[in-house]
This record gives sequence, C-alpha cells and structure tokens, in this order.
Amino acid sequence: MNYQIGKRVANGASQKEAPIGSRDQRLTCLDQRIICPASVLSVVTGCILGVIAVFPAVAGAEDRVEEQFRERIQPILNEYCISCHEDGSESGGLVLNEFTSNLARIRDGKLWWAVLRNVRAGLMPPLDNPRPTDTELRVLEDWIKHGPFAFDPENSKTRRAPMHRLNQVEYRNTIYELMGVDYDTKGEFPPDDSGYGFDNIAEVLTLSPLLMEKYFVAAKSIVTQAVPTASEVVVETKIAGQRFHSPNGVDLKKESHGAISLSYYQPALATSTFHAEHPGRYQLVLDLTPREMEAFGRDSNQCRVRFKVDGQELFQRDFSRHENVPFHHQFYQLELDLSAGEHELAFTLEPLTPDEKQLRNLEIRINSVVVRGPLERQFWARPANYSRFFPSDVPEEDSERRLYSRDLLHAFAKKAFRRPVDDMTVNRLVELAERESSLEGVTFEVGIAQAMAAVLVSPRFLLREEETEKGSSDQVPLVDEYALASWLSYVLWSSMPDDELFRLAEEHALRKNLPAQMKRMLADPRSREFIRNFVGQWLRARDIKTVPINAFAVIHRDQPSDFDAIRSRMRWQELGRRFSDTHSEDEKQELNEARASYFKSFRRFHDQELNGELRMSMNRETEMLFDHIIHQDRSLRDLLISDYTFLDARLAKHYGIDGVEGPEMRRVSLPANSPRGGVLTQGTVLAVTSNPDRTSPVKRGLFILSNILGIPPQPPPPNTDPLEEAAKEFANRTPTLRETLEMHRKKPECKSCHDRMDPLGLALENFNALGQWREREQGETVDSTGRLITGEAFVNIQELKRILVDHHSRDFFRCLSEKMLTYALGRGLDFRDVETLDSLVDRIERENGRASALVYGIIESPQFQRYQYSSAGNAPNQIDRSPADSAQPLEPRKSP
Repeated sequence: MNYQIGKRVANGASQKEAPIGSRDQRLTCLDQRIICPASVLSVVTGCILGVIAVFPAVAGAEDRVEEQFRERIQPILNEYCISCHEDGSESGGLVLNEFTSNLARIRDGKLWWAVLRNVRAGLMPPLDNPRPTDTELRVLEDWIKHGPFAFDPENSKTRRAPMHRLNQVEYRNTIYELMGVDYDTKGEFPPDDSGYGFDNIAEVLTLSPLLMEKYFVAAKSIVTQAVPTASEVVVETKIAGQRFHSPNGVDLKKESHGAISLSYYQPALATSTFHAEHPGRYQLVLDLTPREMEAFGRDSNQCRVRFKVDGQELFQRDFSRHENVPFHHQFYQLELDLSAGEHELAFTLEPLTPDEKQLRNLEIRINSVVVRGPLERQFWARPANYSRFFPSDVPEEDSERRLYSRDLLHAFAKKAFRRPVDDMTVNRLVELAERESSLEGVTFEVGIAQAMAAVLVSPRFLLREEETEKGSSDQVPLVDEYALASWLSYVLWSSMPDDELFRLAEEHALRKNLPAQMKRMLADPRSREFIRNFVGQWLRARDIKTVPINAFAVIHRDQPSDFDAIRSRMRWQELGRRFSDTHSEDEKQELNEARASYFKSFRRFHDQELNGELRMSMNRETEMLFDHIIHQDRSLRDLLISDYTFLDARLAKHYGIDGVEGPEMRRVSLPANSPRGGVLTQGTVLAVTSNPDRTSPVKRGLFILSNILGIPPQPPPPNTDPLEEAAKEFANRTPTLRETLEMHRKKPECKSCHDRMDPLGLALENFNALGQWREREQGETVDSTGRLITGEAFVNIQELKRILVDHHSRDFFRCLSEKMLTYALGRGLDFRDVETLDSLVDRIERENGRASALVYGIIESPQFQRYQYSSAGNAPNQIDRSPADSAQPLEPRKSP
C-alpha cells in the first residue's frame, strides 16, 4: 500500500492517488490506538480517504449566466475573437463558436480563466487585429468573474489544500525547534517532489511506505541524540581540534566543524589545556582521521603521532596510506588519574620517511578530544539538556510519577501537534512510557523518550492539521487560531509556531493581534527561511549552486581566438611527444616558454569560473535584494529595476564593477545607466536560464513570461525540430543566436510562442552564460533590440526593464501575487482565486507597490483565513460547488 498525501481514492473505481482531507478527517484512530510503528501505518491508512459532496446548482443562476452570455458577451466574441477561434481554426486549441450548442462550456471556469489571463496580458486579440475598448474589456471581465467563476462578495468561496505533510525543510526546522537536533533531512530522506514551482505543495507531498520507514528511523535517532536516558551521567567535556595551538606560533591548518590537520611531511606540535574540577579517574577519547587530499600515485610516507598529558605519553601510533584502504574516524580510549586543576594536552607529529617522494597530500585530522570524568559516581551530574525535557526531579512514588509523566507528555505532544491534545491520546502515551520503563534496567527517562519517539511518527506531527472556529455558523468559517498560528509560522519561518503564537492562539487573541505578530515574525531571523525558500524557487536562485556552466566554452564563444596561445599549445604538445633527453637546450627553453604561455592564457578562463564561492555570492545577491525590499517595505518594482544591488569584492569583479573591496556582501549603488539592477540581470537568473556552453534566449524569455509576467506559453508541439537544426541553414559560418531564432520562427508551428519569448530573451544577450557583460558574440556585435508582442519597442535591457515597470507592472504584481499565494497556501490556484488576486494587485497599486501590501494582503485573504465547507454537511471537507466548480485547477508540475 502506498500512503499518499494529496490524492483521492474514488469509490467504486480503481485506486488512484488522492488527497487526505483536512482536519475534518479527524485522526480518530490516533485517539483509539497507541502511537507505535505498527499502529501508525493503520492511522495513516485511515487518513487517506476524502469526501467531496457535490450539490446541485440553482437553475435560476444558470439561466442568468446563459442569458448574460448571449446578450453581452457573444457580441464581443463575434466582433474580436471568432475569426481566429471558430470551428476549424482552433487557434491556441480554443474554439469559441460552439457555445450555443454546448452551454456547459459557458460555465467552464478553467477555460474562461485562460481567456481572462490572455486578454488582460494584451496577448489577445493579436496586436494587428481590432481590439476591444476598455468598456468592453470591463464587461467581459465582470461577466467572467460573476458568471463562470460565480464570485459572490457576500460568500467568498475558497478551496483549501489537502492536509500538508512537512517537507524536508519544514521537518528539519521543526525538529530543531522541538528537540534541539539539526537532523540531516537531505541526506536521510528521499527528495520532495515539486508542484507549481514549489516543494511545499500538499498535492505532491506523498507519504510512501519508504518515507514512513525513514520517519521511524529519524524519530529514534533524534530522540537518542536529544533526550537524556538517565538523571545523572559522567561529566563530559569536548575539546575541539581548533582549541589546540602551536606553542611556536606556527599556524595550524583549520578545517570545518572545528578540526585541525597536521601534515605527514612536517614535524608539528599542538597543545591545549583542560581544567579538572575534581581529582579522580578520567577517560579521554581521541577522535582522529587520517586522510589524503590529492591522489597521484602511491605515497609511501609514514608519520608517528603521540599524545601526552602533562608530559606523560599515553598514546603512540604510526600512520601510513595503503591503497584501497578507506579513511574514517578512528577513536582511541585512554584512562588516567588526574588531580584538580589545569592539565596540558599535547599532540606531536613526527615524519618517519623524510627521503620518500611526496606523491599525495597526506594529513592527520584532529577532530576532538573528549574528557569524561571523574568516573566516580559521586561526581556525576545532570546531562547538559536534562532540564529541557525533565524540568524537575522524577518523583519516587508511582502515582506521582504517573502524574509527572502525564504532564511531560501532554506538554510535549501539544507542542509537537501544534494544538491541544485530547486526554485519550495522552493516556496512551503515558501507558507506552510506563510499559517501556517497567522493563529491567530501563530508566524512567528511557520510557519518556520512547513515548516522544512515538509522537514524532504520528500523523498529527508529520501533517499540518486544521480545525475551524468552534460554534461558527458561517458558510465559510474561519480556521481556528491554532491552525492560523501554524500557517503563519510555516509560511514565514518554515517551522512550528513559537511560544508567543501558541499563547495568543490559546487566548484566542492571535487574529486581533495579527499585524503586530506579522511585524514581529518578519523581524525575527527565522524569516530568512521565507526569503531563502520562496526566492530560491520562484527565481530559481538556489539552482545556481549546481547549474553546470563551462567557463572555457562560454568565454571562447565571446572572445576572439588567441592564436599565440593556440600555437604555444600545439608546440608544447609537439615537443612533449618526444623524450626529454632528446631535447636541445633551445627546445627545452622553448618548451618552458610554450608551457608558460599556455597556462597564462588558460588562467583567464580559470579566473572567471563559477566556483563555489562565486555561486554563493550570486545566490546571496538575489536573496538579499528580496530581503531588503521585504524588510524595508520598499516598492516591489525594485525587483525589476533598481539603482543598487548587493555585492562582495569577488562578485563585483565578475560583474566589472569597481570600488568594492572585501568578502562582505553589502548594498552597492550602481553607476548611472548601468545594465544591472533588478533580478533579471543578476548572475543567478542569467546562469540558470543558460545552456552549459552558451546563452539561451528561449529559456530566458520563457523565464520572464512564466515568473515575471505570469503568461507562460503553451508547451512546444510534439516532434518540433531543435534550435540547432535552424543553424544548419547557414552553410558558410556559425550564425548568432538571433539569426538562428529568426530562422526557427519561420516555421508556423513555432512562430506564436517564439514571438512572445524571443524578444525578451534576446534583450539579455549582452550577458553571457556566466552573467558577465559582453559586446560581441561569435565575432559579431550583440544586437539586443526588440519589440514585445504587445507592441513596445526597446534597444537594450535598460529600456526593456523600464517598459516592464511603466507598462506591465500590474502584470508583474499579479504574477508575483500568484507565486506567493501559491507558496503560502501550498496548492495551485484556479479561477476561484481570481478575485483575491485582483484584490491583492489593487492593494499593491494603491500602496505604490509596497511589499507589505502583498505580504499582509495574503495573510488577511479568505484563502488564508477561511475554510470552505457545506452548510448541509457540517464538515470542512465537503466542498460546496457552484456550476462553475466543475473545472479543476491546473495540474501540478512535478520535478523530474
């Protein structure tokens, strides 16, 4: 069986993936059963079925929609649309003159949503055709929203997503807040699917048997790391490798995670100190890792490592590298008696083979020394985090201990489930803890830890539950304040609510304090998660870390060939094919000069390579711009055009911007008429929308249409020839990309989409695939002029950005609103969300583009605040459908 979140099993049909309903599914089996591996699977199974009640439409409403269509809309369609969209033409796959015989399509919300988007964007009718007046457009828009979309301002319908499973980021952050453990979800869990461009979409966050198994393993590992298993333990002090220093002032090589490394080939001394509070028997654990940094043949060098305490040698071992023997952590346990006070710890390394060739880079990594003691029982103490899970002493009496267990587990489950917990669930958890701790040799703490592990595999923890406000008689009731607290925290922090949100929800005061809480949450460092996860996916900024770009191929395409370097390389290869003892003195000198000339030429490519440091700076530039706009409440238009950006010295050099020194990312004012400014000319966007060896105007144009203007074209027709086929038409030379695209657009099946994409992408051709400015491509001057399908002409990227701001800012606001609302709700949007999107865009424009208008508008929207259900069914999962509700939302696009 496959446990799916976001799919529905249809009655009487073959099994299909289907959504778990929301809180209305009531995880009653959680109240009936103890939460343990066997029963959790039963719980999840019982949560999969959803119920959708479809109610008959009111005949009078249908008649009015049809009447208005015939009287007001049909004339507009006949005047401006039917000539292209009549039976037999099927332009864009849409036939409009069949409505008189198929009235059901008049109420097809999905179809009319596509019509509305294209008309608003100015794409339809085509620019050279007669176009409706503003009045006619308002009539069409009004009819679509109140007819097919059935918008009712007195009873705004919303569509909640199925119950959300925590994705990898949310799980990791929640576990850290709840348990204090930074669990590696990326390494331990299978990757999350993405839908609609985001990885927090409920419909694709499935819960498979494999993932459920991983959750069991994770719960056990997390609880083992976090929860103490005894009230007293031997005191332990960890001395990280970087706390060791050279007494001679020699710098030791520092590594990640607090380690240092000593070379096999150089004598070394590293010392630190340890203060013993009490005299007694101590245990020391040395954590060492022999390793190699390069592999060029077998290296027979050896070294000897000694470890001393106060000059007394306790450890000695010789190390050497043998082929096919993997390196790993090696632990060495030592014991000795120590007096109270300071003690010197010292590592020495002595090379044993000074005459051997160094063919590798062999090192001994000192990770840490752990000192445990005194080992005598009277010196034991509480574990470091004991009070986090056990705030007071464990009672001796059984009855008092049971009450104590109940208090602990009730508080823990309430926090983990992010809402109050019923008595039956707490009782089951207490019974599990008591049954475990009653076994011989098992402590009270171990029993509590086992019950906590059960909580971490409960659907109430893994899924984000919802309830509606109790006693509400509204047809579209508000979600309760615990659900609101969770929605807020997972949108803005990608984590669970904090104590302040819990307190306000418990007092039923969160909703009336919402503006203040949003301001507090955005000011909290945890809001960086919203910036990182939303921007990283909307603008694909996080893809910059892995996108393949070949700097050599990119620069070679842009710059004229260096014939001296080519001759040097050929001469170097020619001389290198001969044995060195046959070279004359002149040839030896020539070989050295040729080698030096070649490497000097090659370094120009190496210096511009997108290394890890530069990629990270690009990612930070994009994140910091969005962060600045959100936290400074600046205009969202700054995302399109701005006179500033965020740079460090390395990224500024890459962009060719002078006057930036140092590794710190900071705001930098751009020179007048700079092509930079805004996200479109940032290295992240330019690189992730390129091919590995060259730019891609098609990818860049598609990115702008999909992520900036919100009008993505249809997928290409099947069996379409690749772009490279058009380049073969140029027999005597390599064409520029503009010439290739012009040839490609001559094909009728390619023209309509490329007319939208290509001008936008070609406007960015002055930026190569590395994100650097260039003037020439394939020896020809780059031509970045163009004309949008809506008619505006431009000569460069600066003018295009100004056109987008001056003439298409409303399209941008709507697109950004769609993206952020999708991210916030965790579901795709459909026609029922159009009125909310329009309200968001109106609010943004009224407030001069301020970021707060969008963020606050989403949180205050009915989609975020309310939960639609049928008044007849009295259950949140029963969706009251109007005639227009027959259309389904657009299908989510999963990641490959």
